[in-house]
Amino acid sequence: MHLNKFKNDFSLLLEAGFIAVNQADEDAATKLFRAAQLLDPEHTLPQIGFGYLHLHKLELKQACQVLQGVLDKEPENEMAKAFLGICMGLSPELLENGEKILEQSTHSKDPLIQTLSHTALDFIEKFVKKTPGPATPTANKETKKHKHK
Repeated sequence: MHLNKFKNDFSLLLEAGFIAVNQADEDAATKLFRAAQLLDPEHTLPQIGFGYLHLHKLELKQACQVLQGVLDKEPENEMAKAFLGICMGLSPELLENGEKILEQSTHSKDPLIQTLSHTALDFIEKFVKKTPGPATPTANKETKKHKHK
């Protein structure tokens, strides 16, 4: 089979793969990223896609491994850095390193990477680093009225 006739579909397959991840369709995402990998085995974007898939499934260790592999090959890959920073930032033992990476990513030339990094840092500050407090009852007065009838 001649894959060359499909070379122009590389970007389409990747984009569809990322959309499939966002739609929680792991099977489709995996197939799309693998198809893109077949068309260009040296390109790192399919690997970033697999890392993104692991991140969505909160398989943080696997995501970190995949994304670090991309950075070993392309140390300046800003997308891989930002995603790695997020994965590390969600891992308590890697939190500080994740924040450092995300802080560096806020200075990216790409405004989308900057926004992603700022948003991730805000999330980490508000939700990951926050000490859990006591559970508070959420029942409102209407619910309480109906319980006593």
